[in-house]
Amino acid sequence: MLAELWRFLSLDAGYNAAVVVIGAAILGAGGGVVGCFGLLRKRSLLSDAVSHATLPGIALAFITMAFLTGQGRQLHWLMLGAAGAALLAVLAVGWIKNRTRLPEDSAIGTVLATFFGAGIVLLSVIQTMRTGGQAGLEYLLLGSAAGMLLGEAQLVAVASLVVTLVALLFLKEFGLVAFDEDYARAMGYPTARLDLLMMALLVGITVIGLPIVGLVLIIAIVIIPPVAARFWTDRLLPMIGIAAFIGAIGGYLGAAISGIRPNLPTGGIIVLTLTALFAMSLLLAPRRGVLAQAVRYLRFRLTIAERQGLLAIAACQPVLEPLSRLRLKRQGWLTATGQPTTTGLSAARRIARDQALWDRWLEDYPGEAFASDHWATGPIEQALPADLVAELDRRVRAAHPA
Repeated sequence: MLAELWRFLSLDAGYNAAVVVIGAAILGAGGGVVGCFGLLRKRSLLSDAVSHATLPGIALAFITMAFLTGQGRQLHWLMLGAAGAALLAVLAVGWIKNRTRLPEDSAIGTVLATFFGAGIVLLSVIQTMRTGGQAGLEYLLLGSAAGMLLGEAQLVAVASLVVTLVALLFLKEFGLVAFDEDYARAMGYPTARLDLLMMALLVGITVIGLPIVGLVLIIAIVIIPPVAARFWTDRLLPMIGIAAFIGAIGGYLGAAISGIRPNLPTGGIIVLTLTALFAMSLLLAPRRGVLAQAVRYLRFRLTIAERQGLLAIAACQPVLEPLSRLRLKRQGWLTATGQPTTTGLSAARRIARDQALWDRWLEDYPGEAFASDHWATGPIEQALPADLVAELDRRVRAAHPA
């Protein structure tokens, strides 16, 4: 199995398989890029409505082509029908939001349920047709890389690349609208048109991904990569790059894994791969990852415990808190019996002076002190300007002359 997987990963499993794997990678990258703007605009739920709204469009296109040509499964017509239904759903959400008192999430839920219900009804109609029922449509529900023809795989790859390039071309404008729409409007940018273009790209990546991921799971391509990328950075350009990378890796690995097992739905495998990458980001990201936060919390606890222990020594009190005792003993500031050492007494005097300066700052500048995230968690010289520290020191000495 590993040898077969390596053949797909190294693009040595045939031209058609290589095109499918590359197309899935480009689709994942495009979904990551477009999804960043949807995430920043707080429209991730709209992606779900768009994906489910494609079902009636697919069914209508299938029925139409079955009557006209006798063959319902023609990917370019199915994708055209899906795009039309998705655009209609976006317009319907906007109309409900702007013309009624319903909030956007209620409008999205209403449109999603209505369109998906209509699609289910149309699928039942297709079941009664003499053109083979809905054979050929299942792969658009859950995705199937193995069932794709060469021309279909090429279409997905080229269309995904075009959508990605358009999103990157308008990167500056999209970022400005996503972060501050009012400022962009004041600067003269056509915010309504830019917003419409963003929605069009979202619809485009949704429709393009149907053959590989399926309409049920295409939302994962748009949401998971940017959410995972958000753990690694708080800047737009790196976020887009990381999201594109995560989406590409998820699509590449997922399509390759599903290729060695043709009975597995490609969409599900890609989503599971992206979920694994999301879990890695959640745990390992250096700034917002769970492990990094746990390490920072542990360091904070140790710092506070050390400080409390030294303040107890400075006040000629025993160090009773277990973590403080352990920390001071490891620093060589307490003996095995709990008595302060010479270096411990010296460190306690430094901490006592530092704490007095912090207390003076709190007393003289309460607004700034309460707003500070660093109050009494470290040396005051590292948090406040030198001239302010010197002034606080003069005030402390004047209030408590030696």
